[in-house]
Amino acid sequence: MCNLYRMTSNAQAIAQLFKADVAGRNLPALAEIYPDAEAPVVVSEGAGRRLDMMRWGWPPFGDVKRPITNVRNLASPMWRAALSDPARRCLVPVTAFSEWSAAPDPQTGRKRKHWFDLPGDPLFAFAGLWRPTEQGPRFAFLTCEANTVVGSVHPKAMPVVLRPGRAFERWLSADGAGAAAMQVPLADAHMQEISEAEPPPPQGSLF
Repeated sequence: MCNLYRMTSNAQAIAQLFKADVAGRNLPALAEIYPDAEAPVVVSEGAGRRLDMMRWGWPPFGDVKRPITNVRNLASPMWRAALSDPARRCLVPVTAFSEWSAAPDPQTGRKRKHWFDLPGDPLFAFAGLWRPTEQGPRFAFLTCEANTVVGSVHPKAMPVVLRPGRAFERWLSADGAGAAAMQVPLADAHMQEISEAEPPPPQGSLF
């Protein structure tokens, strides 16, 4: 489960990489995004795409008491309708994501955050789903089996990471079966663990 990520890029970079209309929006650098926070999300709009702000966490239902941040079981009726509708899929811009260590650090006695990014892609995306609610739009993103890089820290799962280009197009346009087929881990060669202990300094907006 991934419950922490980072988006320290800016609106202009999102506009260029995601081919999205940002409508003059100015984005702050978000060094740590936790569940229930608002975050930038890219959705299809007509023949194009637009940048929106949504709250992270799918509304709970039934026996579920808290908002759902990660989507794993795509066979569940909870996700079937959103997955089958390209208009309900989204791209979640990301510059790095974190997983907690399985065991506490021997020196501090606390679990440690391990950050991961894509050295060849400073800005990338999670494969997300979204839905409107009375309180505003909410989103969650898919997870899958962990690759070796993430699995050395968190073997249970990792986000479905999309590199810029064809993967963006495919996620936003494929039919339900095609979208479900994208629930696979990113190849190890494209990912690395970041050695930094603290978040990087914020990147200023160009707007």
